[in-house]
Amino acid sequence: MINILIVDDDINIINLVDVHLSEAGYKVYKAQDGIKALSILSKNKINLAVVDVMMPYMDGFSLTRNIRQEYDIPVVLLTAKNHIEDKEKGFQSGTDDYIVKPFEPKELLFRIQALMRRYNKNHDESIIRTGNTTINKNSYEVQIGERTIFLPLKEFELLYVFISNPMQVFSREQLIEQIWGMDYEGDERTVDVHVKRLRDRFSKLTDDFTIKTVRGIGYLLEARR
Repeated sequence: MINILIVDDDINIINLVDVHLSEAGYKVYKAQDGIKALSILSKNKINLAVVDVMMPYMDGFSLTRNIRQEYDIPVVLLTAKNHIEDKEKGFQSGTDDYIVKPFEPKELLFRIQALMRRYNKNHDESIIRTGNTTINKNSYEVQIGERTIFLPLKEFELLYVFISNPMQVFSREQLIEQIWGMDYEGDERTVDVHVKRLRDRFSKLTDDFTIKTVRGIGYLLEARR
């Protein structure tokens, strides 16, 4: 499911947008100021943000700049102004689209759908991120901040599967099939050995993710973000 964050100090706007986006199948997170929005972003996987310009504590331009620095997601700015200077400031702050109030909720929905199609088409799925950790399947590198780590092939592939699917429970059998192949004749304890190596290796380097044991089933990765 695609998660969308709506940030507006007008609760009526938030509720109106929430109804239309929820009916369209999106999960909506709501915030009435930029500080709350950043808190939601830090704790949840948000796919797109709709941000009002005029808000207390932090205006929409500042919030957009913060989002652009930390997260790789599209941003739509909402504003009651229609001046070219405001549009220029919006795009300079990093917004992907701009819609003027009052607006038809369907128009916002269409713009969100177009942005998500464009973003998904351009997004390189071979590079995934969680927190300060980046996994590059092209170069088989794991980067944590400024540090680059090269893993043995099966450890890398196992980590890539986990980080690509946070909070998804995998059985040992599923992991064997995905990484070692259906013809693998070894023991399923191979998975346990590789998970232990990943835990030992990364527990001292980062708290961006944790690989947890699901008793009687297998494993899941819990990401900080």
